[in-house]
Amino acid sequence: MHDKIWYLENLNLFKTLPKPALQEVAQKTIMCHFFKDEFIYFSDDPSDTLYFLKEGKVKIANYSEEGREVIKTILQPGEVFGEFSLLDEERRADFAQALDQVKVCKMSKPNFQALMEKHGQFSIRVNKLIGLRLKKLERRLESLFFKDARSRVVEFIIDMAEEQGEKVGLETMIKNSLTHQDIANLTATSRQTVTSVLNDLRSRNLINFNRKQILVRDLKTLRHAEVPA
Repeated sequence: MHDKIWYLENLNLFKTLPKPALQEVAQKTIMCHFFKDEFIYFSDDPSDTLYFLKEGKVKIANYSEEGREVIKTILQPGEVFGEFSLLDEERRADFAQALDQVKVCKMSKPNFQALMEKHGQFSIRVNKLIGLRLKKLERRLESLFFKDARSRVVEFIIDMAEEQGEKVGLETMIKNSLTHQDIANLTATSRQTVTSVLNDLRSRNLINFNRKQILVRDLKTLRHAEVPA
């Protein structure tokens, strides 16, 4: 129980909740484990549960009419998913799949809604989260239609820096556990393209990177940088 409370109070979503409310949340959540490639839920499953990712990575995706997998996002520890159940989604439009060993806390939709009704600031945070997710999906679709592969990779790095980065002077440090293939899947490009773009940006001293992090030298400069074809 104490481990679960510590985890929940370190999620941005729950930071406005008082300790008694966190204890109530901990009592009404269930900890679950999933193996690599195991599905957490399928498309068309009842949309009646929200999940808080504690360990591992989770892929949210669906299939196009042609049967091609379309990856919408790859979630990392600390993120919430299944939140579209709050928008009166009766059946899942997407599926959620573990990309490695995954540990999540899950909470029923009625319990989550009761929490929102009881705590106004928490409700505002949830609505903001859903709005940002929808806006991000809309931007990603626009990017797929109107931008070339290299521009999509650069934009993805900028988005990560703005959403997850830690400022260190002019530089921005992104803790990153995504592989080049993960980034390729999310930007509808190839692993070779991702590697090529990242290496080019590093050679121009716009970024530096290793397996665990990406350092953006100057976000403003990167945003206006042209990537050679």
